[in-house]
Amino acid sequence: MTFTAVARCPRTGMLGVAMATRAVAVGSRCPVVVPGYGAASVQLIADPRQTQLCGRLLALGYSAPKVLAELRASDPHIGRRQIGIVDSYGNAAAFSGETKGGYSGHVLGRQFVAMGNAVVSAGVVEAIAASLEAGPGASEGADLCDRLIAAVEAGAQAGGQAEGQRSAAILVFDTEPFAHLDLRVDLHDDPVAELRRIYDRLKPLIPYFRQRPYDPAIARDDHWLAARERAVQAFEAHLPS
Repeated sequence: MTFTAVARCPRTGMLGVAMATRAVAVGSRCPVVVPGYGAASVQLIADPRQTQLCGRLLALGYSAPKVLAELRASDPHIGRRQIGIVDSYGNAAAFSGETKGGYSGHVLGRQFVAMGNAVVSAGVVEAIAASLEAGPGASEGADLCDRLIAAVEAGAQAGGQAEGQRSAAILVFDTEPFAHLDLRVDLHDDPVAELRRIYDRLKPLIPYFRQRPYDPAIARDDHWLAARERAVQAFEAHLPS
């Protein structure tokens, strides 16, 4: 009952997952990212144990196809799972089990998996894949967070689930051991729009929170942001007209 984008940025090596679903608190059960190794989601009938196993196998250096093979072999209920994995080399692998209502399927692309289950049609998954391939934020210089958010928005705009969505999440890591971005909307009438609202508010501060662990004397976030905005305005004022 979920639609999801799992991807690796070919430019930066960042790895991430973004998703939305009818159930509450999807971000607590399905996505996993192991920085430097891979990203994945285990969904449909989510099993956090399988999500944890997926992360451990990625951390051992298993490729996406190898992790998928191990999960399929170890799970007696594999027919009720949907799994999408992208590893640090950009290999993508996925499995889509059956769902009792709606469409269940996936698309493998260039260092990404687009997938959905219990969605209104294959068009939802195709819209996610198209966004990752060529939609907003798909250029080589784009941030992976932008690409993932745009992909989930595309899935929602294509119809998402017939009953609508109640929760959404995005989890992205770069080279740090802590998340580059970890946002969850656990219960909302329009969780994808709310995820976008929070992301747009946080995005200018992502460099601040990345710097802060290494510079405890840094100004507090609103002061830092105001100073940065003044510097940008001063720079633009001196540009030739």
